[in-house]
Amino acid sequence: MRVFIIAEAGVNHNGSIDLAKKLIDIAVDSGADAVKFQTFKAENLVNLYAEMAEYQKKNLGKTKSQLDMLKELELSFNDFEELKSYCDKRGITFLSTPFDIESARFLKELGLDIFKIGSGEITNYPLLKEIGSYRKKVILSTGMADLGEIEDALDVLIENGTEKKDITVLHCNTEYPTPYEDVNLRAMLTIKEAFKVKVGYSDHTTGIEIPVAAAALGASVIEKHFTVDRDLPGPDHKASLEPDELKAMVRAIRNVEKALGDGIKKPSRSEIKNIPVARKSIVAKRDIKKGEIFTEENLTVKRPGTGISPMRWNEIIGKKAPRDFKKDEVINICI
Repeated sequence: MRVFIIAEAGVNHNGSIDLAKKLIDIAVDSGADAVKFQTFKAENLVNLYAEMAEYQKKNLGKTKSQLDMLKELELSFNDFEELKSYCDKRGITFLSTPFDIESARFLKELGLDIFKIGSGEITNYPLLKEIGSYRKKVILSTGMADLGEIEDALDVLIENGTEKKDITVLHCNTEYPTPYEDVNLRAMLTIKEAFKVKVGYSDHTTGIEIPVAAAALGASVIEKHFTVDRDLPGPDHKASLEPDELKAMVRAIRNVEKALGDGIKKPSRSEIKNIPVARKSIVAKRDIKKGEIFTEENLTVKRPGTGISPMRWNEIIGKKAPRDFKKDEVINICI
C-alpha cells in the first residue's frame, strides 16, 4: 500500500503567493504526493473577540486577535486559482482545507477531488453537511476529538452523500508542537477498528520519527507541516519541517512502505543465496569408516548447508556409513 503523503504548507506562506509557490517547489522536490494550503475568509472564520491560541502567542512573540493574525495570512481566491495551476504544472496534487462554506464551494468549483476537513471543523455541522454533499473523497482530522465526536462527524458526511469507503480519518493532536507523550499513536488503530475506515495520521510533533512510525503502523495518509525556514515569523513555522527534513521524512516513509511487504513469510529473493552459507549440514565429527554406524559421537552439525539438513538428524543416526568419510566432510547419502 502506498502512503499518500501530504506536505502541509498551511499558512506558512505568510500571505505571500511567491512564498507559497516556493513551498510548492519544496513539496515537489521532497517527493510528497500533495501540497496542502488553508482556504478561508478571516471574517467568516473568527469573530472580533477570538483570542489566539497559546502556541500562536508564543510563536509570534506577541498578542493580537485571531482575526488580525488570520487577515495577514489570508490568500485570495484568485491566488488559489494561480496556486492550483502552478501545482498542475509542477505535477503535484493541490489540496486546501476550507474553513467556511464559501471557501468549500470555491474549492469545489476549482475542481478538487479530495476535501480535507481540519480538526477544528469536526463539530461544524453546516460545513460537514456541505462537504458531505459533494460526494468527493474526504480526509477528516480528529485533533481534540473523542470517538463519539468522530462518529457524529462521519454520520453527517455519510448521511449527506459521501460514501464511507471514500473517507480517511486522521488521528491528530492539536498542539504545536505536540509532546511525544501526548501523541497516543495507537489511537489511530482504535479509530480503524471502531469505524472500519481507512486511517492516517496528521503530525504536529518535532522531527520525523512519529509520522514514520505511523506509516509502519498502517497509516494510509500522512500529513506534516513544512516551511522554508523555521525562523520565519508566523504561528506554525516553529512546528514545521525544513526542506531537507521533509525530504528525509518522505524517503523514510517510502522505505517503510517497501519494508512492510505482503505479509507472507517466506525467503526473499535477496536472501535465498545465503541459505547454503548460513545454514548447516550433518558432517563427520571425525573420520568415519565404511560400514560404521552413524552416532552422536561421530556426527556433528556445521556449515555449509549443502548437505543433509540437521532436521533429519534422527533419520541418519543408526544408519551405516556407505563409504569412508573424512572429518568435517558433509554426509551425503540416500535415505
